[in-house]
Amino acid sequence: MALYPEFPAEDQRHHHEALMLAVQRVLQSGRFILGEEVKAFEAEFASFLGGGHAVGVASGTDAIELLLRAKEIGAGDGVVVPALAPSAVAAAVRRAGARVVLGDVEDEILTLCPQSLREVLKRQRGIKAVLAVHLYGHPCDWKALEEVCEGHGVLLIEDASQAHGSRFEQKAVGTLGKASVWSFYPTKNLGALGDAGVVWTSEAGLAEKLRCLREYGWRQRHLSELPGINSRLDEMQAAMLRVKLPSLSAQIAKRRELASRYLSRLRGLRLPVVREGCEHAFHQFVIRSEHRDGLQAHLKHRGVPSAVLYPAALHQQPAFACVESFPVAEKAVREVLSLPLHPYLSELAIEAVCAAVEEFHP
Repeated sequence: MALYPEFPAEDQRHHHEALMLAVQRVLQSGRFILGEEVKAFEAEFASFLGGGHAVGVASGTDAIELLLRAKEIGAGDGVVVPALAPSAVAAAVRRAGARVVLGDVEDEILTLCPQSLREVLKRQRGIKAVLAVHLYGHPCDWKALEEVCEGHGVLLIEDASQAHGSRFEQKAVGTLGKASVWSFYPTKNLGALGDAGVVWTSEAGLAEKLRCLREYGWRQRHLSELPGINSRLDEMQAAMLRVKLPSLSAQIAKRRELASRYLSRLRGLRLPVVREGCEHAFHQFVIRSEHRDGLQAHLKHRGVPSAVLYPAALHQQPAFACVESFPVAEKAVREVLSLPLHPYLSELAIEAVCAAVEEFHP
């Protein structure tokens, strides 16, 4: 086995036999769209979160669009998004017809800053929702964000696409509010073998509306009651996710164990923090260095993979450019570097990464 195996490939290898049986089960059923596998996964994922309703959709991006549509947030409405976030988040807001409004992030955990959000809501009119992204697997400052949103009558939505297995004050991330969105892109902590997503909600009525919207607005086949879209979680991806879900908790525990080894060994860098009351899922292990590019080049020379997530803040990208400045996000994108971390890495691999990092002297 390679010292640094790729997570999706190694995860597929680990579950290979069960995945093949699941594929055979789907093929034998002859049902490939919104069948029993989807229903079962929706129930199992909701149970994993502790209750509520999960609605399977085609991707995490679609999950955001559909939830905004279900909440009748669209043309002319503003949706606040952290300036440091995947561009898919902002793209989904645009697809729903809404305006992307940016807020800066907290320096410590790089999620949406409550004070920045407060300032945005004071100066901007027409804001209807806030997307709080639990970036890299650490929960955002939910209570502070919730207080700000409640004070302005704005809907607060969780984007938990990088936070499978995270907890905030002993409650599963994704269930902190009334609705959340999830991605199961292959590199996520819980990954499909293609695109897949879920909208979770505690409200049965909202779940029913989402099921209608994900399939052309149908309640009755071929009769559109709402202006829906085609965003259906297919049976094959649902079956793959059902195979992997039972091992997710153990995999998160392994991620935390390996992260603790990094935290105890590495020095001279800004390391991830875990705030009191939070449980980090470590989708990414993100360090920060003023000499990031040199460090990454050094690691590459030593054969150590690394990644920059993300190389540009949203307002620095042409599609979402604006005249405002978001200094914390701007500084972060110059410094962040993800080191290898997933459940299939060995302790030897972690030690090798640490040794390579320690050799770097800018």
